[in-house]
Amino acid sequence: MTSIEGREVWFLTGSQGLYGEETLRRVAEQSRRIAETLDGSAELPVKVVWKPVLTDAGAIRRICLDANAADDCIGLIAWMHTFSPAKMWIAGLDALRKPLLHLHTQADVELPWATIDMDFMNLNQAAHGDREFGYIQSRLGVARKTVAGHVSDPVTTRRIGSWARAAVGRAELATLKLARFGDNMRDVAVTEGDKVEAQLRFGVSVNTYGVNDLVEAVDAASEAEVTELVKEYEDGYRLAPALRPGGERHDALRYAARIEAGLRAFLTAGGFRAFTTNFEDLGGLRQLPGLAVQRLMADGYGFGGEGDWKTSVLLRTLKAAAAGLPGGTSFMEDYTYHLEPGRELILGAHMLEVCPSIAAATPSCEVHPLGIGGREDPVRLVFDAAPGPAVVVGLADLGDRFRLVANEIDVVDPAEPLPRLPVARAVWRPRPDFRTSAEAWLAAGAPHHTVLTGALGAEHLEDLAEMLGTELVLIDGGTTIRRFTRELRWNQAYHRLAQGF
Repeated sequence: MTSIEGREVWFLTGSQGLYGEETLRRVAEQSRRIAETLDGSAELPVKVVWKPVLTDAGAIRRICLDANAADDCIGLIAWMHTFSPAKMWIAGLDALRKPLLHLHTQADVELPWATIDMDFMNLNQAAHGDREFGYIQSRLGVARKTVAGHVSDPVTTRRIGSWARAAVGRAELATLKLARFGDNMRDVAVTEGDKVEAQLRFGVSVNTYGVNDLVEAVDAASEAEVTELVKEYEDGYRLAPALRPGGERHDALRYAARIEAGLRAFLTAGGFRAFTTNFEDLGGLRQLPGLAVQRLMADGYGFGGEGDWKTSVLLRTLKAAAAGLPGGTSFMEDYTYHLEPGRELILGAHMLEVCPSIAAATPSCEVHPLGIGGREDPVRLVFDAAPGPAVVVGLADLGDRFRLVANEIDVVDPAEPLPRLPVARAVWRPRPDFRTSAEAWLAAGAPHHTVLTGALGAEHLEDLAEMLGTELVLIDGGTTIRRFTRELRWNQAYHRLAQGF
């Protein structure tokens, strides 16, 4: 389920008619070269489309309106090659509704010191042309990312690539449809939220369907579809002997496959790219969906357990942004702690529903009892998460706004084997340390359901939050509780004031 194909960012170049046709011709040549360099960079996941040089207010406004209306365009990169008087940009920037990156660069890396003359100076004026552009963006309050540096510098292209991936996530979110099968878990607060505000702020449409609507689709799955999926399981996982053809629990595997076939059919028919389930509302399902949910997440779908639509939305958004990157992205929950002083660890899991994209090795497909749900023993994939740096991020509804909370972590191997815990799991060491991380997370009111990603980092989240106009607080190696608490208070004041602007 790709989110990258067909996406593009437009490259805009600002100048003016003052310099004459020959200078503008050279501006166009050089700006096209910059755009082509970006388009050829492996750091940028989408196509970079060069647009003709902009020299007047009418053309600028028109290109911004065209960008708003173009579904394939997920954002604009703007560079003032020479000097583009900023009043020309007011109407266009005021109308713009797509993400904007201000690239502060120039055509060449080095200055030709021995040959510089006034013709060269007139052509290469970005040093102050971009300052004019920066002023008008600040004057208008335009949300944007600013990147300074030459496009031959990997740091520059990496930062632009981070912005482009965030723009992919933002574009995905703007058209996302989510199906909730049943409501959220009874009496749970953090999985609640304002779905109207979410659609207004983010674009996502969240609607509830009866679980038996899903049951009809599950029951309608053909035996041929079930058999084909069972063959995929045999080829892709280490299948427990009891689940193999002829095994005593093979029927459980076939029913798990039937759930997957029916769930895929329902989501495909409705155009849904995210969904939730709830173990308190299973209707006519014989098993709590486990294997099906894990495989759908691996294919890019968003998911949230217990009706948690906000985490499902966040998971699909980050999976879209991470498409093609190494490292997985999964639904997760902080479950329990190892509190040995100086060696504290967090063990994360969620009953059955952890995405195999984060697995360290080929998962094992098993069937075991589950103490909740009141149904047959469910089939699930069992594995440990791959070690490495990652981020866990949660989305909370604070009533007057949404808040993203992220913690940089290091996923590690379990300290010892877990032979009696037959679920997918991740073990991590939070930064800067357990005590600071946990206290900051709780102070922020962050949820217990999260998204764990080893594919994306803090910069992607910062770019996405800026595009969405949504608060982000980051717990990292430099966090202290004193500064973090101060930041929460400042953020509260800022966001409440900003609502009145």
